Amino acid sequence: MEKRQGPAATRRIFLKASERKKLRRVCRRYSFPYRMVIRAKVILQLNVDPCVAEATRNVGVSESFVRRWRARFLDEGRFEALVDKRRCGRPVEIDAVTRCEVISMACGEPKDFGVPYRDVWTLDSLQHRFVELHPKARWISRTSVLRILHDKQLRPHRVKMWLHSPDPLFRAKVTEICKLYLKPPEGSVVLCVDEKTGMQALGRKHPVRGPAPGQDRRMDYEYVRNGTRKLIAAFNPHMGEVYAEVREERTAEDLMEFMEEVAVQNSTLQVHIVWDNLNIHHDGPSKRWTEFNARHGGRFRFHYTPLHASWVNQVELLFGILQRRVLRYGVFNSLEALDEAIIGFLDHWNEHEAHPFNWTFKGYRSQTKEAKVV
Repeated sequence: MEKRQGPAATRRIFLKASERKKLRRVCRRYSFPYRMVIRAKVILQLNVDPCVAEATRNVGVSESFVRRWRARFLDEGRFEALVDKRRCGRPVEIDAVTRCEVISMACGEPKDFGVPYRDVWTLDSLQHRFVELHPKARWISRTSVLRILHDKQLRPHRVKMWLHSPDPLFRAKVTEICKLYLKPPEGSVVLCVDEKTGMQALGRKHPVRGPAPGQDRRMDYEYVRNGTRKLIAAFNPHMGEVYAEVREERTAEDLMEFMEEVAVQNSTLQVHIVWDNLNIHHDGPSKRWTEFNARHGGRFRFHYTPLHASWVNQVELLFGILQRRVLRYGVFNSLEALDEAIIGFLDHWNEHEAHPFNWTFKGYRSQTKEAKVV
């Protein structure tokens, strides 16, 4: 941008072609703030005609507005002069030390600050206790505490469940199981075995109302307990098929009977069993599984998931589907109705939906490609 010298032209704006192009781009684009568009129009108008009154009429702003932005543009001599400058704003009332004290309290346990009856902070309880411990800060309001926490993305009232395995052999066990998922030994089958307990046959005290246009399905909260069932299942992660039995109990004898049937169904194959660390999955004093394996020619290999990591067992995925599709909103007025629904779903799964799950493990950073299952 250039300025002409002389009394008559001291406040005249002369724009280069590149500057005019840049300002016109601001006027055309919807992404720029409206205040920037108005200022750009004022500068372009003054470039054509230096008359302030003419710019006022054409742009539709006051004369003081035109004079102010003309002066700023000429004084700074650049496009950035049209951008709002950073303002000092309202004086800080909450100093850094007070902010840090609020954050420290939010990150701590309520009992450490003399609130033994709470396990989790709420916004109100945090503000009240902070004021009690800091009498000079009685002016700190609930909103002030909310802003401090929001700036640091702190939400002490929220709790997220976390599943962590303390098993020191976690890496070795998971890698072993993942290799079975990727490529089982020739002439063998991999079966993920587990039990789903506590499946309740819940009836409803009042009839369920079906959905209607603009209205969801309605279910009264009152229910009737009609007993429980246990499911023992063996899921083939490579074929997606499942063999399962619904039983009244889940005892070592029930599991042994189930495994005897699994042995009969896979009488010509080596069988790799993946299951968790439930007590009935181990030998115990009776050496039940050692004797079981001996009866079947040593064809069985038992692989245990890490402690507190039963999610490595893929049959849990099938249990989740069963829970969502059948059990969550099902109405079962008898145990027989529950049995029929579970067996019906599993038969349908094996006949129409059986497929391997797209299961990927990313449990530790240095996981090798061989231990990654897709």
